[in-house]
Amino acid sequence: MSDIAFLLNGTQVTVTGTSPTLTLLDWLREERGLTGTKEGCNEGDCGACTVMVTDEGGSRALNSCILFLPQLHGKAVRTVEGIGGPDGQMHPVQEAMVAHHGSQCGFCTPGFVVSMAVAHKDGATDHDDRLAGNLCRCTGYAPIIRAAKAAEARPVPAWMSDDLRALKRGPAPFAPATSDALADWYLAHPKATLIAGATDVGLWVTKALMDLPDVAFLHGCRDLQQIARTGGDIRIGAGVTIQALRAALADSHPAFAELLRRFASEQVRGAATIGGNIANGSPIGDGPPALIAMGASLHLRRGAERRTIALEDFFLDYKKQDRAPGEFVEALTIPASVPDLACYKLSKRFDQDISAVCGCFNVTVKGRKIASARIAFGGMAGIPKRARTVEAALEGKAWSEETIRAALPLFTQDFTPMTDMRASAAYRLETAANLLLRYYHERTGTKVSVLEVEA
Repeated sequence: MSDIAFLLNGTQVTVTGTSPTLTLLDWLREERGLTGTKEGCNEGDCGACTVMVTDEGGSRALNSCILFLPQLHGKAVRTVEGIGGPDGQMHPVQEAMVAHHGSQCGFCTPGFVVSMAVAHKDGATDHDDRLAGNLCRCTGYAPIIRAAKAAEARPVPAWMSDDLRALKRGPAPFAPATSDALADWYLAHPKATLIAGATDVGLWVTKALMDLPDVAFLHGCRDLQQIARTGGDIRIGAGVTIQALRAALADSHPAFAELLRRFASEQVRGAATIGGNIANGSPIGDGPPALIAMGASLHLRRGAERRTIALEDFFLDYKKQDRAPGEFVEALTIPASVPDLACYKLSKRFDQDISAVCGCFNVTVKGRKIASARIAFGGMAGIPKRARTVEAALEGKAWSEETIRAALPLFTQDFTPMTDMRASAAYRLETAANLLLRYYHERTGTKVSVLEVEA
C-alpha cells in the first residue's frame, strides 16, 4: 500500500499502514492531538468538524467526520489551528468573530471560523449559503453573519496560500488514476465499495459501524470529473461534484442550479458527486427527479462494455437498480437547455434538510396546448418516479388551470407514498398535486417563491 501524503497546516505529513476508512476527524484528534476540530453529529450535518481542503481546483470547506484519509492524498488540509498565523496572528474572520461577539459556548465556533476562512479566501459574500452547514444552538446567527460581512474587505493572509508544489507524494493509495483502470479493477472486485465523496458511505462507517475491507476511491479519476457540451447535449461525468455542477449549470439550467443550492450544505456539496447521488438509489435524492424531468440518459460501464439507458429505467425498486456486478455509473447526458423546467423542494428546514417531497416539472406548451409533459418526484415512492398518468392526462390538452385541476386527482394512480417521520402519505399526495398547480401559476406569471413576501 502506498503512503498517504498531504500538507497539514502547512507542514507535510505522511501516513503509513492505516485503514482506508479511517476518518480525518478521528486521525486529527487521536493521532495528532488537534482537538479544535470537534465531533458533533459525526454524519456531516452540524459542521463542527469543518476543515479546509485545498487542491489544484481551489479550497473547499469539508466535513472531516465523513472524510477518509486516502481522499486527502496530494492535497492541503487546514484545521482551525492552522487558520491563524504561524506567529500567533489572528485571521481576519477570527478578529471579526471576537469583535462582533460571534461565540458563546464555542463548540461550533471552530467550524464556523474554518467555513468563513474558506469563503474569505474565495472572495465569497453569500454568507447564508456558505454557513448553512454550520449549526449554532446558543449564539444565534446574526452576530456570526455580521462578523463574516465585516471581514469581507480584509486581505487574505499570506500564510493561507499552501504550496502544493513542495509536497512529496507517491501514487495515490486505493485510488485508480483513470476510469479505464477503475473499470478493470472493479470487474475483478465486483463486491467492492466505490467511494466518491463519501457523504453517504461515510455514514456506513461512522453510524452503521460497517467494515469495508475492499474499497476504491474515485477522486483520482479526473476523466470522470469533466463536463462537455456537444451539440444539443451536456455530458456530465459521474465524478463531478454537486458544487461544480451547480456552478456549471447556473446560466443554462437555473431551476436545477437553484435546487442544487439547497442540496445539503456547502461542506457536502463540495464532496458529493452527481454519480454517487444517482448510484445510491435513494428515493429522496434531489438530483434524480430533476434529471428525469429533463429526460436525462445514464451511461453505465462494465469493463470495456458500455450501455446507455433512460435515467428513470435505472431505478427498479427500493434499493434495487439496473446495474450488474462490476458495473458503475460513468456519466449522464442532459439537454443543453431545458427552459420549461421548474423544481420544488419541500422540507422541514429550508436549508440543509432532506426532502419530504421533491417535484420537478417540464411541460412544453405549443399553440396554447400541452405538447409534452415530464413530471418526476422524489419522496413519493420507493424510487424516484415519473407521474405518467398525470402526464398522459395533460398532453394534448389546453394549457389552462381547468386542465391542471382536472389532472390533480390522478396523482393517486401514480403514487402510493408512505408515512414516515418527514411527512404523512396524505400530505405527500396533497402537496404533489399542489406543486403542479404552483407550476402552472408560476409559468403564467404569478410569483410563487417562498423567498419573496408581498403585502
